[in-house]
Amino acid sequence: MVAVPGFADCSRQTVIYNSSSPGNGRESTVAARKNKKQVVIVESPAKAKTIQKYLGADYEVTASKGHVRDLPKSRLGIDIAAGWVPTYRPLADRKQVLAGLKKSVKGAGMVFLAPDPDREGEAIAWHLQQALDLPDSKVRRVRFNEITRNAVQEAFTAAGAINAHRVEAQEARRFLDRIVGYNLSPLLSRRLARQLSAGRVQSVAVKLVVDREREIAAFVAEEFWSVEALLAVSGSVDRARFSGEQVQIVLADPNPRKRFGKKSEEGSEDEGEEAAESDQLGTFKAELVSWAGEKFEAGKREQVDVVLANLNGATWSVTRLEEKEKQERPPAPFTTSTLQQLSSNRLGYSASRTMRIAQRLYEGVDLGSEGQVALITYMRTDSTRVSDDALRAVRERIQSDHGDRYLPEKPNRYTSGKSAQEAHEAIRPTDLSYTPARLASLLPSEQLRLYTLIYNRFVASQMRPAVFGVTTVEVTASKGLFRASGRVLRFDGFRRVMPSSSKNEEPQLPPLSEGQGLDLMKLSGRQHFTQPPPRFNEASLVKTLEKEGIGRPSTYAAIITKIQERGYVEQRERRFHATEVGMQVTDLLVDHFKQVMDLKFTSHMEEQLDRIETANMGRNAVLDEFYGPFTEALRQAETVLGSSQEACPQCGKPLSERFSRRGRFYGCSGYPECNYIKRPEGQAERVAPEPTDHVCPVCSKPMLKRVAKGKPFLGCSGYPECKTTMNLDAEGNPVLSARPTGHPCEKCGAPLVLRNGRRGPFLACSAYPKCRHAVDVDADGNPKKPASIGINCEKCGKPMAIKRGPRGPFLGCSGYPECRGTRQINQELRDQLKDHLPPPKPAPPQVEIPEPCPKCSRPMKVRSGAKGYFLGCTGYPKCRTAVEPSPELLEKINAAAAAMVAEGSSASS
Repeated sequence: MVAVPGFADCSRQTVIYNSSSPGNGRESTVAARKNKKQVVIVESPAKAKTIQKYLGADYEVTASKGHVRDLPKSRLGIDIAAGWVPTYRPLADRKQVLAGLKKSVKGAGMVFLAPDPDREGEAIAWHLQQALDLPDSKVRRVRFNEITRNAVQEAFTAAGAINAHRVEAQEARRFLDRIVGYNLSPLLSRRLARQLSAGRVQSVAVKLVVDREREIAAFVAEEFWSVEALLAVSGSVDRARFSGEQVQIVLADPNPRKRFGKKSEEGSEDEGEEAAESDQLGTFKAELVSWAGEKFEAGKREQVDVVLANLNGATWSVTRLEEKEKQERPPAPFTTSTLQQLSSNRLGYSASRTMRIAQRLYEGVDLGSEGQVALITYMRTDSTRVSDDALRAVRERIQSDHGDRYLPEKPNRYTSGKSAQEAHEAIRPTDLSYTPARLASLLPSEQLRLYTLIYNRFVASQMRPAVFGVTTVEVTASKGLFRASGRVLRFDGFRRVMPSSSKNEEPQLPPLSEGQGLDLMKLSGRQHFTQPPPRFNEASLVKTLEKEGIGRPSTYAAIITKIQERGYVEQRERRFHATEVGMQVTDLLVDHFKQVMDLKFTSHMEEQLDRIETANMGRNAVLDEFYGPFTEALRQAETVLGSSQEACPQCGKPLSERFSRRGRFYGCSGYPECNYIKRPEGQAERVAPEPTDHVCPVCSKPMLKRVAKGKPFLGCSGYPECKTTMNLDAEGNPVLSARPTGHPCEKCGAPLVLRNGRRGPFLACSAYPKCRHAVDVDADGNPKKPASIGINCEKCGKPMAIKRGPRGPFLGCSGYPECRGTRQINQELRDQLKDHLPPPKPAPPQVEIPEPCPKCSRPMKVRSGAKGYFLGCTGYPKCRTAVEPSPELLEKINAAAAAMVAEGSSASS
């Protein structure tokens, strides 16, 4: 048993956690409850498992699995007139958990609550105390930023009371969100479409995307020109090595696909060739900056033609040379937002995926013989502070791995944002001896990649700056002054562990001196067009949310996920585009609820929540400040947003303009009693079902031809009693797509339906989409019982099952969809589960592809995807070109695949 101060005399102690962090407070008084068990509560089973090994066998560690209470779903749940008095209800899926916790704390000497060290964690701890009906004298709050032996023991020593101000700050946030969502969502649904919703913070995030979308749409490109010279030291390079004319004009596409920067350009086809030429030893590029003593600006080709003519035959020489050193400081260790940004840019991970992986690294991962180990500190933080112990450890690591040259005299210090909670720490490794190389064979790929990013960033943050030699050269020819710059890395410093990923590094200049003559290799007049601001990607949207003070570190990922789930924005090529519904919702809210949609007001409310936490302002005062103007705006909006004058032809009620994911339409305001829809001019009316000669194979009733998502299918006329459907093949023949069975859904009891998917037949619940339960089937179409593999879910403790995905098998929680825990199958697990895994997918056949990649000219190869074989560039992922094979080539590929199957069969026999 681990000796925890204050608990030496306790015979048995139960620990129920929620999530944990920094220590706070007063000394635990356990002596009075000697010989009684002690209870400590965490959020997840994975965290409980990690903590268990630090507390020993005398402690019983269990999990609350997150929140246990919330406001009721069916009503507002807040009595505003009585002074913002809430009504809380146990969550439906937490009733069994609460019952188990009540048994654990019954007769306990002391109950220790250890949720995450933020507002939400504090609120969870308070809700646990209330739900378990525990007196203050029996409760202690435990907080820690990392799950290590020392941190856990120190947290118990410093256990204190629940922070009431922090709980009130979280309550205020929840009440504000409930007030906005509860009142605006029905208004949006009546005016625009069914099941739309509004959120206090999410709606402002949508507005950012909508404003950028409209800024791009209104942008008018302006033409401008530049003059660029490719130069070399006199006599050092043979001009014959360069192809093409010495003087040339390079035109640009006025509507390039490139989106970055207001003056980004789309070069010609031979731009890559010229870039390669400029990299040759002894050459460099210089751009014209002034002509005849004035700044050079050209908006038309004619102006450039005059300059090029004057430069023809001119003498080129270096007139000024400046050399200096420049230091590049290492970046600060990660906060939540900077981790999400760099993870998006370098790894391509979404904010939600980044936080999901980081959560697992924080709670603990299985490292084989070492058991469950927490690898990083708490991942929801806006602080760059680092503890003194961690600073000593990283400085020792830098000295031993890289030497004194890379170790600064004093630790590097970084400034956090004004809203940062300095009790928190930056995101860093808990133990630097767990290097990425040591964990390479123990972690799944996505966890290893993110951990490597966190590890290297933390080490780099405490190293010396990188030092560059920066050279600026000015070149004179005729009336023109050209300028070029370059830099050379003289000391790599922190870049030794965290190299730059920038593609815009300045080139290295050849040795030059003032007065030196130069030879002209090429002279180019280049056309450009100004570009609109780029659309947001996940990294830039998170950065903007942080900059504008919208939300807090724990909310960024949820904000981005929700605005996509609601259909207000969508991602294309990893860029956010506002949908028509998103624009309509934003316009309505901006017109009638300017305060809710104002960026400064949203940021102000975040600051007010911070003031509640620090006891500088009361909860009710902040809520009243918001509620008064909001209710007046709501009253005016409900008056103004009336229905149209046109009456419904079916029931006589007014029609109202609405918007759905499929576009604009006019619907009866009496919906759902009346479902009349009038579509705008130019849009086809809903197609009525057509009788057919086909008979339902299940109930023998006639099948009706229907249309869904633009595609025809057959549905039983006995619907909804019979839910049989049939697709139509290319010849129009029916193919059974869904057949009811007698098997009940184990989640909701509804009948299961046999369907065919991309990966074969499966059973799905007929109550979809309310119930998304699905089951694999055997050869006869009967449910296949998942094989017991002896691995439990890290989130909820239920058994894991082998499931099929587009990238192959993976482990998924059997409690899906209530629990969405997943785990990649690494090589160690693959060896362990070899008898349960499906046979590996055969490699695509090797067929010679005569045509190169149309974009980069690299060879193409056969690849297989969800829809069959296709041709992919061998330069992937730098080049992601994919094309469909021709019918003749596809025939060759299929023949080669068949030959491989036949060869494999004969070999096995």
